[in-house]
Amino acid sequence: MTATHNTNTTKGSESSNAIGRKKKALQIVHSHERTMGKLLQDNARRHRLHKVFSDFCELAALAISNSVDLVHQEAREARYMQIVGEYEGEEVHRFPQLLAVLVDWLESGLDDCLGKLFMGLELGDSFKGQFFTPFELSRLMAGLTFGGARQAIERQGFVTVSEPACGAGGMVLAAADALQAQGINYQQAMHATAVDVDATAVHMAYVQLSLAHVPAIIVHGNSLSMAEWGHWFTPAHILGGWDRRLRVHRKGEKVATVPEMQDMTPAAGPDLVEVRSAALVTRAERLQLDLF
Repeated sequence: MTATHNTNTTKGSESSNAIGRKKKALQIVHSHERTMGKLLQDNARRHRLHKVFSDFCELAALAISNSVDLVHQEAREARYMQIVGEYEGEEVHRFPQLLAVLVDWLESGLDDCLGKLFMGLELGDSFKGQFFTPFELSRLMAGLTFGGARQAIERQGFVTVSEPACGAGGMVLAAADALQAQGINYQQAMHATAVDVDATAVHMAYVQLSLAHVPAIIVHGNSLSMAEWGHWFTPAHILGGWDRRLRVHRKGEKVATVPEMQDMTPAAGPDLVEVRSAALVTRAERLQLDLF
């Protein structure tokens, strides 16, 4: 009887601890979401809220890109200054504050923070009718999809993920979270190609995947028509030598690929290997011109 009582007490204590951790995590999410929401609202006194949100995402993306991507630096620096010129001094100072809160939010665990913020501010109704998949659902799908990833990585070195309609990058973050849950360093063992037709979504995905140090190429393009308007390379992609690693893969060396993370819509689009290849070729050509 004593042993049974102790066992039940232990289980009850573990359950209480789990509930406590979950409540604390939710408090962190709500705190960061409220803080970012207030900063955005403060900057929306002279501008529409969806514009302020979009500008923040683009400014953050430009700042991160310009720290590592010399190919696009000049044009993106000009774009950065163009956006900043539309805001007053106090408003400009709020943008790095927003980024600091986002960094702190992501440090508490991988999550689709910007997707949650977007939906919490009800921007989906007023701005292009966009809605983002809840991260809990993305995490569930990733857990089911990446169950056998360790064996594939052990055979070939890394896995690739293709997201033809990436939104804020939630599905890719969920894939990284699924690998991390298995004790796999996704920063070394996973590369993602993410595509979206909407520029703000591209910036959202780029910022979050960059802060999570996910090696990735985010393509501003249309997965169905294969049209492309821009490529964003995360710091993890550039600093991790993924141009070379993927070039080797393109030359014929087999690399394990888990089933693609599909969008929630029935038609997810074509295979994106060619999109990634085109992005890499474009980057190499521009870099060569820049050097010579």
